[in-house]
Amino acid sequence: MTNTRHAGRMGRFALVLSVMGLLGAATACGDGGSSATGGPSGSGAGGSGASGQGGQGGMGQGGQGGELFPSGVGGAGGGAGGGPTCNPVLKATVRDFKVEHPDFEDFLGDDPGIVANELGADGKPVYAGNPTTPTTSGKENFDQWYNDVAGVNLAIPIEIPLTAAGGGTYTYNNSAFFPIDGQGFGDEFNTHNYHFTLELRTQFIYEGGEVFTFTGDDDLFTFINGKKVIDLGGVHGAQSATVDLDARAAELGIEKGKSYPLDFFFAERHTSESNFRIDTTIGCFSEPPIPD
Repeated sequence: MTNTRHAGRMGRFALVLSVMGLLGAATACGDGGSSATGGPSGSGAGGSGASGQGGQGGMGQGGQGGELFPSGVGGAGGGAGGGPTCNPVLKATVRDFKVEHPDFEDFLGDDPGIVANELGADGKPVYAGNPTTPTTSGKENFDQWYNDVAGVNLAIPIEIPLTAAGGGTYTYNNSAFFPIDGQGFGDEFNTHNYHFTLELRTQFIYEGGEVFTFTGDDDLFTFINGKKVIDLGGVHGAQSATVDLDARAAELGIEKGKSYPLDFFFAERHTSESNFRIDTTIGCFSEPPIPD
């Protein structure tokens, strides 16, 4: 697939995003739920429809429990309190961009270090270019990636439903991850809407033993408790990184039995393929609290 400005460019490699964690947790999402909330001790599998092909791919048929995350909401650590409401439907905001945005379509190459090691006070990645990076054009343009800017991007809420895959694993697998085809600014004479970012915020209970592995292209910046743990910046083929939470617990400031935010920020900046996969054995996802 090509677009009108870049015919014949290289095809995209697959994006596989996998999150490996807590096995057999007492609060694990149960297989028996018939909607997003499957019972008093956990959440249901959320129905079918983990894989979508184009268009609204990824919009599964599971329950719709809970409100969509407000734009710009950041997670917060701290005690579990009365306990979270587990929900296997991850909520995200996709922001559509026009192909002529300076940071989209015109770059190729690895680019670690686009963002700083900690989230900003607003819960967003902090640009670390000085004054630019190999695949970005400066702070002003980057700050538009994950913020609503009239005339520059259009924010569209989506859901990513995890479905039970057996053995305590929950999966989202979409080999044609184009969640906003025909929406926003449209497909711009392409076969899909290729130019967008994705902001996903959730939280989890750290029980010990969790390992998170993310594989993806293009940019992916992942933060746990506000600290960067994955940096796959740049416009590139599929790359992977793994986080062992036990090994980094002191660095991240996390304690077993408490809830912490898991925030990740993705960018699809170049044609032509888009694969998106999550595999997780984490026991409980829940919406992060809304800050005062």
